[in-house]
Amino acid sequence: MRMLVIGGGGREHAIVWALKKSEKVKELFCAPGNAGIAQLAECVPIAVSEFDELVRFAKDASIDLVFVGPDDPLADGIVDAFEAAGIPAFGPNKKAAAIEGSKIFMKDLLKKYNIPTAKYETFTDYESALSYLREQSAPIVIKADGLAAGKGVTVAATMEEAEKALREAMVDKVFGEAGNQIVIEEFLEGQEMSILAFVDGETVKPMVPAQDHKPIFDGDKGPNTGGMGTYTPLPHIDPAIIEEAIQNIVIPTAKAMVSEGRPFRGVLFAGLMITKDGPKTIEFNARMGDPETQVVLPRLKTELVDIVLAAMNGRLADMDIEWSDEAAVCVVLASEGYPASYPKGRVITGLAEAEAQGALVFHAGTAMKDGQFATAGGRVLGIVGLGADIAEARGRAYEAASVVQFEGKQNRSDIAAKALL
Repeated sequence: MRMLVIGGGGREHAIVWALKKSEKVKELFCAPGNAGIAQLAECVPIAVSEFDELVRFAKDASIDLVFVGPDDPLADGIVDAFEAAGIPAFGPNKKAAAIEGSKIFMKDLLKKYNIPTAKYETFTDYESALSYLREQSAPIVIKADGLAAGKGVTVAATMEEAEKALREAMVDKVFGEAGNQIVIEEFLEGQEMSILAFVDGETVKPMVPAQDHKPIFDGDKGPNTGGMGTYTPLPHIDPAIIEEAIQNIVIPTAKAMVSEGRPFRGVLFAGLMITKDGPKTIEFNARMGDPETQVVLPRLKTELVDIVLAAMNGRLADMDIEWSDEAAVCVVLASEGYPASYPKGRVITGLAEAEAQGALVFHAGTAMKDGQFATAGGRVLGIVGLGADIAEARGRAYEAASVVQFEGKQNRSDIAAKALL
């Protein structure tokens, strides 16, 4: 098979790495890719938003199957564009991708089908939103309706912080059109958990659960990012709770999408909070998480391409997907200043040494500069350690992360620490 992966981050590097392991995949392309992905696949300099050019390339290159990584093109209908051209693409179509593309659609869907989530109200008018907000108490959550690169959610500890977040989204337009509508939501207390699942209509095949770390600083302090690290399994969370989340949230949501005439095919990602009242939905994503993918796929024993083909051909229900018992911990190395503005072009050293230690190194924001790897994004690298348990995997991840250097490097030092308490 000749496959094309859409995207250029750490998630896509992990997807390319997993697909490359199969003998069924004879040629692999990635658009636009990055410097790390270029070691495994032929990178094509086409942006994820350039649908016409991507379709043209796929036709010219006789691509058999496309795997779409990021959220924006899915919400904008990239799968529809490929399918209209007769090219199979793995991912939800535009109607189904609304589960991530609009937080209001998602919340209303959950409410209609009695799927556990936080209480909320939605607003299109700033003054109305502000008036409602002032009747609430902190902590409280402010969410831009549309996609905002993982940064459109503010968990406000004070009312001043909440009013600032509301003003930035609706008046200052820091997230552009994504902030035209907002959700004001009750704050949920508890442990976060991510469950990714391969989905084809009402067929749901859960992956191993993972836990992300969104805030930039240790102790979950500071502004939210796209994710500073993740780990799997979750030894401190009762397996019965995980099963409850699958049965009460993930499966009913897939069925609800079918009932709404928006059958979902691809990877459905549930961001959950385990509260004193059981698991509740924080968000749904319409694709693999980043950086959850970087720890989940290394534990996948079944070939990824076989699962994708089964979902595309209506055979996912017949798949028996196998996972290793290993633990995996990913530490994200980020640029100075991230998640605000950050410099680019800083030379990266120590990558070969990290890999020689047995770590997996997934490139998120890198480019080649004068024959050397250099920073080209906010999140630069995901360093993944594997081990018999979380402690061993964590030790290996941090040991490898310590040998990778670039000016201004920042990373959290407490990834997966919750699992060791």
